[in-house]
Amino acid sequence: MKTIASCVQDIIVASPFLEEGLSRDIINFSALAKDLNAPISKMLRKPVKDGAIMMALRRYKQPMNLENSNSLRKAFHQIDDITVRSNLSDFTFQNSKTLIHSHSRILEKISENHQIFYAFTRGMFESNIIISTSEKDNMLKAFKNERQIGLQEELSAISIYLPKGNSKIVGLYYQIFKRLAWENITLYEVVSTTNEFTIVVEDYLVDKAFSAIKRLID
Repeated sequence: MKTIASCVQDIIVASPFLEEGLSRDIINFSALAKDLNAPISKMLRKPVKDGAIMMALRRYKQPMNLENSNSLRKAFHQIDDITVRSNLSDFTFQNSKTLIHSHSRILEKISENHQIFYAFTRGMFESNIIISTSEKDNMLKAFKNERQIGLQEELSAISIYLPKGNSKIVGLYYQIFKRLAWENITLYEVVSTTNEFTIVVEDYLVDKAFSAIKRLID
């Protein structure tokens, strides 16, 4: 059975901005209670009082497996390697039977230069390649027979090297995304491996994104 407390929890969990504001004690409970009255009344299908909502807000506790988790804090403190790569381009191609062969051609071109940033993601209908802009001409030659459906230039990547066992820690990525959202930073792309997490943003946002991540792990 739905209660005012459970409705408050559902709304807060769905909004990283509210959760962050409550954790910082920078939100006026009375004003927020009035703002939440309409959606909570709709969820419960009956009118509710602002005072009851405010009481639920004061009693709300952030789940222990998020910011209050010792393992989560320990994981962030173990992060000491963050790399920024600029001058990147993102190519999007429609998937085809020959796409993998085009992919192999560009890999042959860049295989001897380990300094080139390269990330490949294949979806159901399209594939993305993020690569150093200096390789743009080689990309266009390798994929000349493919249907290009997108190109975004002036991108930068921030790579975070995570501690081993990070995949077992609940809320690790969530905290990073929440911090970036709170700072009004738009993510253009996200790429990850087992122990490496990379966000791609437009160049003008890279300094702001880097600072936000540093504040999170310091």
